[in-house]
Amino acid sequence: MNGRGLDPRARRIGWMLVAVAIAALYLASGPAALERAGGWLESERERLPWYATRLLGLLSWLAIAGSVIWGLLLSTGILDAIAHRAVSFTLHQDLSAYGLGLALVHAAILMIDRSVPYSPLELLVPFAGPYRPIWVGIGQVTLYLTIVVLGSFYVRKRIGQKRWRTLHYLSFLAFVGATVHGLMAGTDTAAPLIRWAYAIAGAIVAFLFVYRIVLAVAARAFPQATLPTTRTPRTVVPAQPAAPPPAGAPPAPPAS
Repeated sequence: MNGRGLDPRARRIGWMLVAVAIAALYLASGPAALERAGGWLESERERLPWYATRLLGLLSWLAIAGSVIWGLLLSTGILDAIAHRAVSFTLHQDLSAYGLGLALVHAAILMIDRSVPYSPLELLVPFAGPYRPIWVGIGQVTLYLTIVVLGSFYVRKRIGQKRWRTLHYLSFLAFVGATVHGLMAGTDTAAPLIRWAYAIAGAIVAFLFVYRIVLAVAARAFPQATLPTTRTPRTVVPAQPAAPPPAGAPPAPPAS
């Protein structure tokens, strides 16, 4: 609501009228909406764990995809112009942690889901479950890969940058595994929005991954190459030695 040009009293009256309209709309439709929501919850009570695990699985995939994309943007230097590297690195790590946490809850809810019940052993052992064991097993392996990747953040100083980077390559396998798991084991894959999300995230990761490889190959092929800069380098003129005094000239007085 734009109150420019109105005195403060008129603006207050306008906002009060808006609040009254919202309250009236809620009183008119709120009880019916709550009743319908309560009826749906009552009728779908047994399927609520199934809805919850589907939602958590999708959110976990989004967090893992976001972590991989953010990490590629960080490693290629694209983010350096708009964000501090320490902040970007922390966000990259946090997204990985969110993805792992959501995936753990996503898996744990399967033990109370009556649609496709899982035992604790079937959750821990890949490819041992009753529902699409191959594709669910890929998701289980992805979960273990994500644990390794997230754990590497906390031992990076102990194992060194080179070993940490080698372990960090597992994040690409985790992204591919999570995507395949969602496509082949998820029941929401037929939804156009979900398919587009998988396609767009996959295309972004593929492009940034190839771009990173190109940068690494170019750096090795042309180690002395430097990026062009708009700054004009300053020319340093070396100091010229003083000419010797002519023969017979009196010596120069000492500096005071």
